Formats: sequence, structure tokens, C-alpha cells
Amino acid sequence: MDAPEPSPDPSFAAPTRCLAFVVTEDWFFASHFLPMARAAVAMGLSVAVVTRVRDHRDVIAATGARVVALEAERSSLNPMAAGYAAGQLAAILKALKADIVHCIALRGILVGGTAAAMAGIPTRVYALTGLGLVGARTDTAGRLARAGLRQLIRGPLSSRRTRFLFENPDDAGALGLDPADTAVTIVGGAGVDPEVFAPRPMPDAPPLRVAIVSRMLWSKGIDVAVEAVRLARGRGACVELALHGAPDPSNRRAIPEATLREWSRDGVAWHGPTRDAAAAFAAAHVGCLPSRGGEGLPRTLLEAAACGRALLTTDVPGCRTLVRDGVEGLVVPPDDAPALAAALVRLAADPGLAARLGAAARRRIVEGGFSEAAVAQAVCGIYRALLGP
Repeated sequence: MDAPEPSPDPSFAAPTRCLAFVVTEDWFFASHFLPMARAAVAMGLSVAVVTRVRDHRDVIAATGARVVALEAERSSLNPMAAGYAAGQLAAILKALKADIVHCIALRGILVGGTAAAMAGIPTRVYALTGLGLVGARTDTAGRLARAGLRQLIRGPLSSRRTRFLFENPDDAGALGLDPADTAVTIVGGAGVDPEVFAPRPMPDAPPLRVAIVSRMLWSKGIDVAVEAVRLARGRGACVELALHGAPDPSNRRAIPEATLREWSRDGVAWHGPTRDAAAAFAAAHVGCLPSRGGEGLPRTLLEAAACGRALLTTDVPGCRTLVRDGVEGLVVPPDDAPALAAALVRLAADPGLAARLGAAARRRIVEGGFSEAAVAQAVCGIYRALLGP
């Protein structure tokens, strides 16, 4: 069952405590964390969201949070630019008189944690939403980068009043933290609303309809899915792949639009971005994300599961946290088009299997702590513990 919605707590209203979210992009906060902001406002906290403001100010402000603009390009690796942003942010946090600084995603933690230290605010929540390329790399450079992050996040950016939020236990281990530690909380990603993403009748089959609803990035394995569909069709399977999403211009791993258009043939169709992921999954039998790694807990898999769709994904952190092979879906090695094609052939040959996996995926969301309400309850519990009576 879903956790109950947080109720207003008078003990946090006088004097009003201030919670400042730090996140690089307003669209990311709007797509994932609005329920968390609403829950914090319901607690009686004064909530501010410090972010680069583009098109989502109004939807964030509708939660009752104040939106504060901070220009910081998330794709920039320039230490001077990051240091300048941290200085600006420290001044903002002081002006807000923030009691808690909740930093979201790796860059938000690095810049926000530095700013909180500069502003003398020890009470911090570091929410890691995936390690990105740093987590996906298995070479020496990747190992060195993770070691550096461990030293930084657990060293100068940490305090005795820092709490860590992870979306999967692998990421906690990568930073040298024990998931059982009292300073660590594992949550079901950003959660999903099972009322909004509700099961609808399956489309007719064949063909087996597969949907990927995601940013169009090489790291998401979109090219692997395209190749797998062509391999499966070459083996006689009746499979169609629908791609819903746009390239992310701020991400160096974005797939060019020309490539996406070129792929749109032979059972593959790129539909561009969508504002209705539930409708995209309603038109499919399977929700797919063949990620190469670096995920926290992909929202697209949460949404597909809540819609009662079978899940097809890869054996990487985050994805394997939600999807148990043969239970909620099928899990294959990353970057392995033939293995993904074999899974597609199996699903196409057994429509009942997709239905059974989809029903189990829906139960996983509702009963397993992956709803928005369950995640908000866990996070608000951290706030209460940090702020005290």
C-alpha cells in the first residue's frame, strides 16, 4: 500500500525552518521532485528551489516553493566556473537562512556541498541520482574518478549532520558507504504516482510493441535497442520499437536528430518528445531501457512498471534494483544487442509472458516502496530527524 501523504506539522512552523533544494536544471526538478517539494511544504517548511531557470518556474512555484535562479552550466567541467557558481550559491543560501541544504545529483552535490560549507550550513542531504559516466566506466580512469569522489564527498564536503540519499545500493558502495549505515537511506528513485500511471488494456498482438521513453542519449543504449530490433526481426519475430524522447543539448552524449531520423525504418519509429509517458506505455506491451550504466533508478522503468508493462533492461546499477530477471521483466547484459534481441524474440513468441511480467511490475511499484508517497515519507523523516523538535 502507498504511504500516507504527509500532514502539516505545526512544530516546524514557528519559527519557520528553511529547506533549500539545489539542482542544476529546473526541468529535472519539475520532472522528478515536485512531490518532494509539496511534502516539505506540507510539513510547514519554507522551501526554496535554487536552479537554472528556463521553462519550469511556474510549475515549481505551484508547489508552494520559492524559485531562486542560479546560472550554472551543468555540462561545464571548468573548475573555475564551478567555484564561481559555488560562491554565488553560498550567498544565496546565507540570504535564505537555510537550515537544510538538499543537493540533488552529482554536480548539485559538488557545487551545493561546497556552497553549504562556505555558508557554514552543516545540515545537508546529498541525493545521488546516479553516477553517470563516472559510474558506468570500468577502466582505470573510472576507478580513479570514483575514488576521488569518495574522498571529496565523504571528506571536505561532508559533516556530522550530512545524510546521504541513494536510489540503489550499488551507488552507496561505490562511494564507500554501507547501505545499512544510519546516515544512508535507499529510496525508490523519485517515486511514481500509481494513480497517474495506471494499467490500461494491452494493445493487440502481434506485433510485440516496445516503448523507450527517455532522453535520446548514447548512454541509454538506444542504439543497442535499434540493433536488437533489427536482429529480432531478422529471426522472424514481429517486433516494433517506438522511441519517445529528445536529445539533451546540454549532454555530450546526446544522439543527433539526424541519426534518430535515419533509424526510423524497419520497425523503428522515433516520435520525438512526449508529455504523456502513460499514453506511450499504454500503446506498448514492454517498457525498455537498455542502459549502459550510470543510472540511479530510472524513472522511465518506474512509469512503465506502474502502467503494468513488462520491463526489458540491462544488468547495471539502478535497473537491476527494480527489475528482477524473470519476475518483473527480463534483464540482459549491457551493450549486448544479440542478448537483447533474444529477449525480444522470447517475448514476441509468448504474449502471456509479457502480461504476467507486467502484472508483477505493477505490484512491485505499489507494494515495494517505489511510489511518490513512500519516497516523500522517507525523505520527510530525514528532515524531521535533522531538524529535531
